[in-house]
Amino acid sequence: MAARDTRPVVTLRSTAGTGATYVTRKSRLNDPDRLVLRKYDRVAGEHVLFREER
Repeated sequence: MAARDTRPVVTLRSTAGTGATYVTRKSRLNDPDRLVLRKYDRVAGEHVLFREER
């Protein structure tokens, strides 16, 4: 049960406003703030920032 608490599943939503999402896990110990990653948005056809949503 401890593994789920320290590495929860988070949803990343595109900042381009296309509604594209990614699902990943993150470490609460290393990244206590919201996660921001630059990933490929299939709808926009380019790399954009994806932010963690809660």
